[in-house]
Amino acid sequence: MTIQYKPKGVCSQLMNVKVEDGIIQEVQILGGCSGNLQGISKLVQGMKAEDAIARMSGIKCGYKATSCPDQLSKALKAALAEEAKRANA
Repeated sequence: MTIQYKPKGVCSQLMNVKVEDGIIQEVQILGGCSGNLQGISKLVQGMKAEDAIARMSGIKCGYKATSCPDQLSKALKAALAEEAKRANA
């Protein structure tokens, strides 16, 4: 299942995150400052979403209050929540 996530403020204009059975299948970064995020998104594909979230949550890069890894972890949390919601429906 793919969800779209709109980060607040920085890094990217839109992310498409596909998670199936808790495993990250694909992360697409659409627009914005996506250089670091593109690289990170390739590294996390195939990982358990919970593991990726644990590694990225709260990571700050550069001077920004929120960063690429932190925004991606929020997108993954949203995808896991949606997956659980649909499984329980």
